[in-house]
Amino acid sequence: MTKTRYLFLLLIVSQIVISCKSSEFEGFNGFAQGTTYSIVYESSKKYTPDSLQGIVENILRDFDMSLSLYKDESVLSKINRNEDVEVDTFFEEAYNRSVTIYEMTEGAFDVTVGPLVRAWGFGPDEKKNFSEEKRDSLLKLVGMEKISVSNRKLIKTDPAIRLDFNAIAQGYSVDVVAEYFNDLGIENYLIEIGGEVRAKGTKNGNLWRIGIDKPEDNNIIPGQSLQAIIRISDKSLATSGNYRKFYIEDGVKYSHTIDPKTGYPAKNRLLSATIIADDCGTADGIATACMVMGHEKAIDFISSHPEFTAYFVISGTDGSYETWISEGLKEYLSEEE
Repeated sequence: MTKTRYLFLLLIVSQIVISCKSSEFEGFNGFAQGTTYSIVYESSKKYTPDSLQGIVENILRDFDMSLSLYKDESVLSKINRNEDVEVDTFFEEAYNRSVTIYEMTEGAFDVTVGPLVRAWGFGPDEKKNFSEEKRDSLLKLVGMEKISVSNRKLIKTDPAIRLDFNAIAQGYSVDVVAEYFNDLGIENYLIEIGGEVRAKGTKNGNLWRIGIDKPEDNNIIPGQSLQAIIRISDKSLATSGNYRKFYIEDGVKYSHTIDPKTGYPAKNRLLSATIIADDCGTADGIATACMVMGHEKAIDFISSHPEFTAYFVISGTDGSYETWISEGLKEYLSEEE
């Protein structure tokens, strides 16, 4: 149930830094967690971009050493190898949030889907070894009721269980950085990591503007072709979709979003799901769950959970796009032609 991100900040950070000097905003950007990040914040004599960037990158390195599948010595990698290791605060919080989303979505979101993700070739080694014969045995390893945390140890009912927090970790990392900015007393900021966003306050009294890319296979450059613009404040936003991370084998397209219940890549008409929530980790996980559900179940889910708003792009029967927008989001959204 890995996912990739499809958000584009309408103002590129380098441009923001130049324009914000006169509006008392500053920013910096860089590379972390195998992706890019960008941060814009209301300037303060106490905190320079250089000083904040060093601290943020240290936070993200520590975060990776907890939850990254791509770091051999991370807590997660050690747990997946069944080494004797205590979980840290990052891991335990990601686990607790994952349990909540798992229960809320009735299993559409599930971090124990790791063995299936790997079998389909979307794990760190990117080698497909899925077969119909393996499917039943792999599905026996899936289900968050098969794991628990007690006394800072992760307990598995089967040592072959493997966890994959990719569908929540990047959003949660945004929350971690945002909490650091909150502790500093910074009132207005936008934090983006790999396309996941958390915004606080405003920029010169205006809501922060986030662009959503068109869900087209050939839409490679973020921001090149926008589907919509969403304005947010004091909220988080995450988007999941299947139009950039996939492979084609024998004429069949396989997306990276794996359905924990069937063991196969999710295949439905929902092309992308953008979720707005209070925290980015939850928005991240719910967006992935919606991609697994498909548009009809996802609409029902969002309609019954007013704490979330959503923007769905759906494949039409004639090859065109349809959209579904939460009622509470409509006044904050403008769709591009």
